[in-house]
Amino acid sequence: MPGSSRLPVSLRETLRAQSGAARGRLLALNIDVFRNIIFLLFLLRWTRRAFYQLRGRGIAGSIVDAYVAARRTLYGIFLRLPGVRTKVQTQIAESILKLERRLVPTGPGVERTVALPTEGWSEDRVRAALQTMEDMEHTRWEDGRVSGAVYHGGDSLRRLQTEAFGKFTVSNPIHPDVFPGVRKMEAEVVAMVLSLFNAPEGAAGVTTSGGTESILMACLSARQKAFVERGVTEPEMILPETAHTAFRKAAEYFKIKLHLVACKAPHYKVHLPSVSRLINPNTILLVGSAPNFPHGIIDDISGLSRLALRKKLPLHVDCCLGSFLIPLLAKAGFETEPFDFRLKGVTSISCDTHKYGFAPKGNSTVLYRTDALRKYQYFICADWSGGVYASPSIAGSRPGALIAGCWASLVQQGESGYVDSCHKIVGAAKKIESAIREDPNLATDLRVIGRPLLSVVAFLSNSLNIYDIADGMGEKGWHLNALQNPPAIHVAVTLPIVGAADKMISDLVEVVEEVREKERKRVAEGKGKKGAVKGDAAALYGVAGSLPNKSVVVDLAKGFLDTLYKA
Repeated sequence: MPGSSRLPVSLRETLRAQSGAARGRLLALNIDVFRNIIFLLFLLRWTRRAFYQLRGRGIAGSIVDAYVAARRTLYGIFLRLPGVRTKVQTQIAESILKLERRLVPTGPGVERTVALPTEGWSEDRVRAALQTMEDMEHTRWEDGRVSGAVYHGGDSLRRLQTEAFGKFTVSNPIHPDVFPGVRKMEAEVVAMVLSLFNAPEGAAGVTTSGGTESILMACLSARQKAFVERGVTEPEMILPETAHTAFRKAAEYFKIKLHLVACKAPHYKVHLPSVSRLINPNTILLVGSAPNFPHGIIDDISGLSRLALRKKLPLHVDCCLGSFLIPLLAKAGFETEPFDFRLKGVTSISCDTHKYGFAPKGNSTVLYRTDALRKYQYFICADWSGGVYASPSIAGSRPGALIAGCWASLVQQGESGYVDSCHKIVGAAKKIESAIREDPNLATDLRVIGRPLLSVVAFLSNSLNIYDIADGMGEKGWHLNALQNPPAIHVAVTLPIVGAADKMISDLVEVVEEVREKERKRVAEGKGKKGAVKGDAAALYGVAGSLPNKSVVVDLAKGFLDTLYKA
């Protein structure tokens, strides 16, 4: 066309090629930049983790953690080797079979009901069968021979609870309009427990099925609070290594990373500087026990409270075991320590009404400083085809009869009743503690762990096999709790034990002397100061404490749980 010019074909192709190459280089550059950004984010993430790991555990502690993890992994690989695994599984099967023979009744005269009867039984036959079940051979908790387990408030209270059960057998709090009395009793139970723990105006709580659910709910509330208010997606919580294992269950259920802090001798309380060093932007909850289950020791809740306030973190205090004892220690004339909502850093408390509140089993409470904290544990579904669904805790339907039994127990005992039981129970615990510390027949070889203020007395031995002592007490009809890390025994005093405390002490003196005599014979025979680990308690806890990898113990525990469901 006149007046126009066109680029030669070769030039246009060259320009297109150069343009394509430029776009390619730009794309490659963008990919490189993107790759570098990803790498930097990855590096930043792991540098941040390494920083908080080193700050929390220190160089030496991190090396120890790495060594323990490597040792555990290598030992797990060793246990999975063909020859080793076969032998280990054979021994586990033998142990589970022994357990089954002990727990599952067999032989002539044992009836097993594994399918619905074709025709329903008569009431008399049902009553006779129930009586047979009640009369099965068992450790005599009625005679005060069982540590903890049965927190019995007396026969008259049990009769009252049974009457409350009868009146509300079919009730369910999920339908408050159908069962208004149950709703009222549940609200009053929460209010009474809040008052006992000096809750401020605006505090709130819910009832649960037990201490584990109460702890789960407190952890869930803290997790949700951190997610909503701070955007935390990788939650972590810090707790004493002696804190109840329900916190570890919560960590597994709700995907919360755990940091365990040592509770070293001689005080066996959580080490506050270690807690402080472990706090990072992902921390959602601090934990203290009042008291802890293993040793009955109250953590430094005042120190934890100050730390929680300074770091603006929730602090949960587990009072499940302390329940209706620790709030009344002072009124019963005993030494106490600060632990409840009067400490401004305490944001939630778990308290079992079915322990020293003597309510029927299946009752507990979780308390919050504010109603806003309680709301974080709620589950609400607004778009379900069955209607709007809302529940305050894990359970949907709940037994109103248990709430009625709890309410009846609390109002029947009253503060004076609980002060009286506190005086008896803690008094008996101090008698046992004094005997172990002061009786030369015991003090020579036994040592009380820490300085317990409530109902639990834990003791260990540096010269005798403590599990031999546990087995010896078992042979005399006592069911005490074997502990590990360190190997020890504890007794959790209940009202039935109060009347049997003197007998327990005298039997303990006899057993310690028997074990001591066996040690003398071993030494005389040239076998050393301690013999081989023997007995049921020693077989489990002695081996468990020595294994770097606990998979064998896990398999044994699974077998135990399976055995519970064999008819």
